[in-house]
Amino acid sequence: MSRTISAVVPDQSTSTARLTTTVPSEYVHRAAVSEVFLTRWEADSPDCFSVTAQWPRGHALFVPAGGYQDPLLLVESVRQTGALLAHAEYDVPFGHQFLMWNISFSADPEALAAEPTPTEVVLRAECHDIERRAGKLAGMRYRVTVERDGTPLAAADAAFSCTSPSVYRRLRGQRPTRSSLPIPVGIAPETVGRVSSRDVVLAAADPHSPRRWQLRVDTTHPIFFDHPVDHVPGMVLLEAARQAAHASTGLRDALPVGLDSSFARYAELDAPCWIEAEPGRPDSLGRIPTTVRGTQRGETVFTATLTLCPHRAL
Repeated sequence: MSRTISAVVPDQSTSTARLTTTVPSEYVHRAAVSEVFLTRWEADSPDCFSVTAQWPRGHALFVPAGGYQDPLLLVESVRQTGALLAHAEYDVPFGHQFLMWNISFSADPEALAAEPTPTEVVLRAECHDIERRAGKLAGMRYRVTVERDGTPLAAADAAFSCTSPSVYRRLRGQRPTRSSLPIPVGIAPETVGRVSSRDVVLAAADPHSPRRWQLRVDTTHPIFFDHPVDHVPGMVLLEAARQAAHASTGLRDALPVGLDSSFARYAELDAPCWIEAEPGRPDSLGRIPTTVRGTQRGETVFTATLTLCPHRAL
């Protein structure tokens, strides 16, 4: 079963303008339509699909900077692609819970170059290692090639599993969707490439541990917590990794061009989560890898290695 939904800029050369739209927000687990970046999908062959996305010129959180789009737009588009295909092509019912196990990308900076119009990309997704239980999708991996103007400029990999609402309740029980912890004061927004202090997810560092921060969890944030959930979303953890890379290297305006992340367990809302960063040595191109680890109650929640490219190396 393959469905297509078009999203085309109105053609002024014809008498009838074509409509622009996005895929249904339910397919990508978003409540706000403004947070849906995917516009169309179609099957190319068994388990291979083409998904188009549009990245806005301006966004409340994913803000273009230094002439480049926010790389987390790419990551979020890859995440949305997995959810879309699971529901639309592999018949996962709405209400099932998804757990992302890992997500990574490597991008040519030109893939992220901002222009005077929204950025249009095509994500060529190949699904593999597909697992089913009782005939239902239980999880899969997928590889994505991101094309811009027909040229492959980025690659990504991701893996997730999904469970029914009843199984999820047995695993998780009744957990709160609001954090009872006070939100600590954040570090200065400009040190992590942010404008608004509300978008800062790292608390001010202890002078004795300058590369260790408490995760700031604001469950009222309209984008980080687009809808109620009983844990810290993976995209919030990746934003923490990005901010930790900026803060630990001092490269507040560097462009993230690579990410390799994995998630070990849920980050709960009722206990502090600690973020630690360790910058590596620059490579021959001047790009700096930074390894970030999140822990909670002494256990690893996630790890991520983020590669920053200083603007002088772009």
